[in-house]
Amino acid sequence: MNSKRFAFVISDFYGGGAQKVLLNTAEELRLRGHTVRIHTLRERIEHDIPPQLEIVNLAVITQATKALSNVLVEKLQAHTIKKALRSFQPDIVISCSCDRITRHIHGFNLYFWVHANSIDAAGDIKQKQKIITKNKKIYQGRRLIVVSEGIKQALVKHVGLKPQDIQVIYNPFDQAFIAKQAKENVRPPYDDYFIHVGSFEYRKRHDRLLRAYHASGSQTPLVLMGKGKSEDEARLRSLIDELGANDRVKIIPFQTNPYPYIAQAKALLLTSDQEGLPTVLIEALLLHTPVISVDCPSGPSEILTDELAPYLIEMDDTAALAAAIARMDRAPLAIEPKHYQKFLNSAVIPKFEQL
Repeated sequence: MNSKRFAFVISDFYGGGAQKVLLNTAEELRLRGHTVRIHTLRERIEHDIPPQLEIVNLAVITQATKALSNVLVEKLQAHTIKKALRSFQPDIVISCSCDRITRHIHGFNLYFWVHANSIDAAGDIKQKQKIITKNKKIYQGRRLIVVSEGIKQALVKHVGLKPQDIQVIYNPFDQAFIAKQAKENVRPPYDDYFIHVGSFEYRKRHDRLLRAYHASGSQTPLVLMGKGKSEDEARLRSLIDELGANDRVKIIPFQTNPYPYIAQAKALLLTSDQEGLPTVLIEALLLHTPVISVDCPSGPSEILTDELAPYLIEMDDTAALAAAIARMDRAPLAIEPKHYQKFLNSAVIPKFEQL
C-alpha cells in the first residue's frame, strides 16, 4: 500500500482509554511506513508517548477559552487547527475527543472517531435527548469511525445518521506488548481467583457482580481491582460485608500494569450497565484468560462469540450470571487465537489504511 499522511487531532493525552488507543494506532501506522502527526490542543500528558511519534501542541485550549466556551471561540480554535492541517497536507484527518471544536472544520478528508456509546449510557430520558441533540449538531452529514457495531446502531437509530457514513473499526491491540507486560513479577492476593477490573462508579455495577458471585456458591476468591471516590468504595465494602463475603472478596488498588493479575486469574468478569467496546475483555482474551460478561450496550456481544457465547449473560439475570460463574469455576474455558484474532493490530490497522 502507498504511504499516506495521517493527521490526528485530540485534546490531550491525560487519562482515558481513547488516548491510549490513539497512540497505539498512530505508532502502528508510523511503523508501517506512513507519515503521522498528532495535533494536541493543550499540553497535558499522562501516557507514555512513543519517542519517534511527532506531536504538535497547538495550545488552543487554555483557561481563557474554557472560561468563555462559545461557538465563536470554537471557530477560532478550529481556524488554528485548519492552518496546521493545511501546512501538513494530510491524506486523512481523524478527530478524537475534541469534536465540539473540530465540527467547524471542513474541506479535509475528516473522520470523527467515536469510542463511547453515550446515548445508551444516559441516565434518563431528558439526558438521553440532550445527548442525541448534541450528536446531531456535531455528526449530521459527517463521516465517523466507531469502535463497535453497537455504537453504530445507536447513532443510526437515535441520531438518524446514515449507515454508509459510519465505519466500524475495532480498537487495535498489540498482543506481544500485553504478553510482555503480563510477565512482570507480581504476587496476586490469591493463587486461584476471579477478577474484575474497573472503576468503582455505579455504571460498572459491582452490586450485580457481588450478588451473582455470592449466589454462585463459588469458593474461588474474587479480586476487585479499581479506584474511585471514597463513598463508592465504602458502599462496595458495605455490600461485601452484608453478603458475608469478606473472607472471599478482596479490593486492591488499580495497577498501572494490571496484566499480570489478569493473566493469572481463573476468569475476568464484567457486569457494567454500559460500555463502548470493553477493552478489558479483549485484553483478558489476549492473555488467554476466559471471560464472563453481561450483554450490555455495547461491545460484549461482538467479543463473546462462538464458544464464548454461553458466557454472555442477560444484564438482569442474576441466576444465569451465577450459573455461568459456577460453570467457569468448575471447568475454565480454553481461549484460542480465533477468539481474539479480529482485534489484533494486524487485522485492524489495514482498515485505517483503507480510509
